[in-house]
Amino acid sequence: MRMTGKRMMIGATLAALMMGQAGSGVANAPPKDDPLTRPIAPGYADRWTKPLTPIRLYGNSYLVGFTELNVGLIRTSAGLILIDAGVPQGVAALEANIRRLGFDIRQVKYILSTEPHYDHGGGFAAMVRDSGATVIAGKDGATSLRLGRALPDDPQAAHLDTFPAVPKVRAVADGETITLGDVVVTARATPGHTSGSTSWTWKSCEQGKCIDMVFASSLNPASADGYRFTDPAHAGIVASYRRSFATMSALPCDLLITAHPDQSGGDVKFQQLSAGVKPNPFLDSGACRAYAAKFSALLDARLAKEGAQ
Repeated sequence: MRMTGKRMMIGATLAALMMGQAGSGVANAPPKDDPLTRPIAPGYADRWTKPLTPIRLYGNSYLVGFTELNVGLIRTSAGLILIDAGVPQGVAALEANIRRLGFDIRQVKYILSTEPHYDHGGGFAAMVRDSGATVIAGKDGATSLRLGRALPDDPQAAHLDTFPAVPKVRAVADGETITLGDVVVTARATPGHTSGSTSWTWKSCEQGKCIDMVFASSLNPASADGYRFTDPAHAGIVASYRRSFATMSALPCDLLITAHPDQSGGDVKFQQLSAGVKPNPFLDSGACRAYAAKFSALLDARLAKEGAQ
């Protein structure tokens, strides 16, 4: 059968495409490696990427993270504030959760850091690239994020993975405020778990009732193997924990979110809220005091155990 010029052109084009695909493998090639979302601690960190349906907690405040790792989102009249960003390999899911709520990633203007560990700050570099947001952290937290690793005085430094560095981080002092549109967030220094650990407080309103929100950094006295809190060289770390327990206990606190939800029963509360339990299970004016008391007792137990050895 004689082919027309048009048919010959189409046939030649298809043949060329097929030859190119077979010869180069481009069509079936895996996505280009992204150094900012390259998995950290694969296998171990899988626990921090288990998907979670995003949910509105109260007023303008949401959770957009994972089952074992909280990421907070605050909607303001001038854009969004994100609190933490999880591990690098979870960024795509995090961004999908933000979109699922009807927001655009470019609406994120600030990203607040609770602590400069890879499970909370590893995704910052990718989120900054994708959103154009500014990362804000406590002074030592900002230094650590710029380096992409824990500082030497971190009790867990010996066994922590590095993470993508964030070249530009705005450092804030204890009590300093960050304003975006109609929302004011206050930095609350809560060191111990890391020297740069920072908790964040703001007000959220719903149906005419405004409450005090707290997104708390970890207060867990965790450490690498062989680390001793009773070592005289670490007395400053223990003192930092004590001050942070007192700070957390004294905060105006109607609704507590902890960086790791299971540290404050947030995992159970989330399931209850998702199931429509009323009143809102997260509303608890004693939650911050209970959170501080829990980890104060754990530190006491750790010190007693070390002292007995």
